[in-house]
Parts: sequence; C-alpha cells; structure tokens
Amino acid sequence: MKKQKIVVFWFRRDLRMNDNHGFYQALKSGFPVLPVFIFDKNILSDLEQTDSRVTFILHEAQKLQDEFEKRGSTFWIYHGTPQDAFNRLLSEFDVAEVFTNQDYEPYARERDKAIYELLEDEGIRLRAFKDQLIFHKNEIVKADGSPYTVFTPYSKKWLSAMTEKDYQAYPSENLLENLVKLAPLRKYHHVDLGFKKGEYKIPPLELNTSVMNSYADTRDFPALAGTSRLGVHLRFGTVSIRQVTEVAVQTSATFLNELIWRNFYMDILWHFPHVVRKSFRPAYDFIRWQNSEKDFARWCAGTTGYPMVDAGMRELNATGYMHNRVRMVTASFLCKHLLIDWRWGEAYFAEKLLDFELASNNGGWQWAAGSGCDAAPYFRVFNPELQQKKFDSNFEYIKKWVPEFGTSAYPEPMVDHKMARQRAISTYKEGLRDR
Repeated sequence: MKKQKIVVFWFRRDLRMNDNHGFYQALKSGFPVLPVFIFDKNILSDLEQTDSRVTFILHEAQKLQDEFEKRGSTFWIYHGTPQDAFNRLLSEFDVAEVFTNQDYEPYARERDKAIYELLEDEGIRLRAFKDQLIFHKNEIVKADGSPYTVFTPYSKKWLSAMTEKDYQAYPSENLLENLVKLAPLRKYHHVDLGFKKGEYKIPPLELNTSVMNSYADTRDFPALAGTSRLGVHLRFGTVSIRQVTEVAVQTSATFLNELIWRNFYMDILWHFPHVVRKSFRPAYDFIRWQNSEKDFARWCAGTTGYPMVDAGMRELNATGYMHNRVRMVTASFLCKHLLIDWRWGEAYFAEKLLDFELASNNGGWQWAAGSGCDAAPYFRVFNPELQQKKFDSNFEYIKKWVPEFGTSAYPEPMVDHKMARQRAISTYKEGLRDR
C-alpha cells in the first residue's frame, strides 16, 4: 500500500491550536498535517511518579486529541525516545517535511540536532520557528554582535526593537481543514507513562486585565492575588507569548518588564549554556559553601524560624507555586544565611515548581547568589524580617502557611541574621579574592 504523503508538526512546549507559529507554517505547507507529541523518556525518567506537570501535559494532550478528532483527524502520541518515535513515523508515512517550534535549552538543542541529522539522512527537512519568545538568538544583541549580559540596556534595546508586528498572531486555528484526515492512530490514553495523578492544582489560564492593570502596585505582596499565575501556561505554551505581550503592552509596563526578564534569561541560556551547571561568573565557583544537609532539610521543610522563608517553602511544598518576591527571599536565605550552594536550591525548585522553566529558574537563583549576569552584589543580603515588615506587615501570608507562628510550637531562628550576613560577606570575599 502506498504511504500517504504528509508533513508532521511536532508539538513540544506549545500545547495549543491557536496562534502557534510552527503549526501555522505547517498548515500552510500544501500537505496534510499530522500533529505529533512525544512523551520523551529522556525527560520523564528524571521526574517523580506523581509529578503534576506530567498530569497537566496529559490533560492538555487529551484536549488537543479531542479537538483534532472532532475535525476527523488525530493526534499521534508516542512514549519513548524522539529517535524511536521518528523512526516509527517514517515507517508509517511518506513525510515531506517536519515542522516544530524552537527550543533553547541545552538538552532540547542536542535532541533537535539528533533529529535533524536523522531526518537529513532521509532527505527530509526539519524546520523550527520562533514561538515561545518575542525575540531570540541574535535578534537582541549589542552593536558589535555580542550578547547583552546586563538587563537594563538589554531591555531598552528590546523595547526599541519591538513593533506591533512582533506580537502579531499566527492564526493557525483558521487552517485546521489542512489536518490529516484519517482514523485515530494513537490516543493519549493508550500511552502508559507509569505516572500517578499529581496533587498540585494548575491555575486556570486567564488573561486577567484587572490584575495586570494593578500589577505594579500589588505584585510584591504575597497575601494578595496580584500576579498573573501565567507561568505554567507560558512554560508549556498553552498560551501564546504574543497574546500575553499584547495584553501587557496595553495594560502594564511593569508586567511587560517581567516578560522581558524571561526573554533575557532565555537569551543568556542560549549564549552561555554553561550556566546550567556552573556560575555565570566563574569566580563564584570558588566560594566555599558549608552545604549542611541538616540545614538544607530545614529550609526545604519550612522550619527555619524565619516566617517569611517558612511560609514560602510551605506554599511551594503544598501547591507547587511560590510568590516571586518570596522566591527571592528564600533563595537569598539559602545562599547567604545558610551558605548552601545555589544549585541545591535551584534543583529543589526545579523539582517542585509547576512553572519551572530552566532559564528563569537558573537566572533567578544565580541572581540571588550573586553569581549570575546582572546579579545582586554578593554583599547584598536580604533581611527576611525587613522583607516581612515591608511586604506582609499584617502577617496575612505568614499566618496562612505557618499557623503555629507566634506560639511556642514555632522554632527559634536557626541562625542569627547579623552573624549570617557578616559570615556570608566574609566567605564570598575570601572565595572571590584574586579571582
């Protein structure tokens, strides 16, 4: 039997039918489009069996499956390695081209290079498009072509470069008649991932303009519902960055600035992939961390005796989310007060956060530790008590997550702030000397 000639669209961090750049280009190709998703064993093998992010992806895959089947098409879903998946695809179909959206993380780049070479051997082109960022790769660089490593000039260049065209939608949802028309081949529920349903609740996708209008005034107060909660949706692409950017342009320069930070950290990861395992500033890898496992365990559990830190860690453990202001406080406390390597905290956040995104998580932790690009100087040590007085003065956030606060059941601070601050400054100074 003659194989059907098709193009493939490979869904990854873009789990939506609307305003999907690569999907749009595939649907315009002139060939029927087979949508594909691969549950990559190389990624899943590192996750807990109750990871709520996998539950979320399964749910979004089901939604896409249902929508494709309503249109007489299907969603080809595979559990295994990408190489095995594409070998299977090539055995079943006559594939003209493969379309996807660009990913910037080191593993993704290695994976895509391997698939590019596999397809090239068969005379098939892999085409990747910009979708999860407004600007990428070398689009925002200095006049000499080198990457920015300081945020403020980067953001100015970013804003001066952006026009309405940069966040104009790609209406992929209007071209769905170009999907492959065939009986369902492989439904998501036929794929046994070996995962149990996660316990964390995913915040609903909502572009709340009232939140964005007041974002500059409310975003730093963890007791308020003053943030967008869009992180997980941006991470997995259930919302378009172009749509979010357009709303930000219309409502909040402060919120738009946060999107630029996200873009900045993605660009740092692209240009300097060594930051995944090493400090952006090499000298900071000579700091002599204490790395007490006992102290780390208390930080993880939220029993440090510093209520702002403990509330944040308990919120994270219970919900898979932590308010951004509190993320800075907890990260600074681990690195500076406890002298524990930022990589320990980064890995814990990566395990727990629903909105974990490698570039932003790494950038935020290196900022707190002082080791990153445009980071807080090493002698800046957040005072958790002052942060509480400024951003949770009535203890609303703290009482929600640390109900025993103010009673004899709540522990004394595990370390004195003044002593810890001086110790951190001295340790950093010694580690950085002559580097």
